[in-house]
Amino acid sequence: MTTAAPPTSPQTELVSPTLKPQELSFPLPKALHTTGHVHLTFLGHCVMVHLATSTPGDSSGSFKPMGSFVIEYTTRVAKILARRMQQPVYVGCSIDPNGLGQTVEEEMEGLTHIVNLIVEKYEAQKKQ
Repeated sequence: MTTAAPPTSPQTELVSPTLKPQELSFPLPKALHTTGHVHLTFLGHCVMVHLATSTPGDSSGSFKPMGSFVIEYTTRVAKILARRMQQPVYVGCSIDPNGLGQTVEEEMEGLTHIVNLIVEKYEAQKKQ
């Protein structure tokens, strides 16, 4: 009679994650007391970006609206970044540009600042 050997689990090697998401915070230009937050993850085949804003009176459990202006802003950011980075960019966003009470010029200045900051971090990461 033969005895069955007890099942063995495969040997695994513990490795540290190679992905290092970057979290950035900065004051939005022309938006009083509003902080912009960017969460960046650079993958080999794409970039993931999450955008949000906060003000001193925000509670941590409050949800931001997802209206048509938020979707349009998100789409605009994704198209600009994909064109400048030459790879797919997935963007999540809870910034409501109309909710900040800015003029179109002020909104575009904030958008330009966000895009330039992300592209700068992308270029720095690409050189590593």
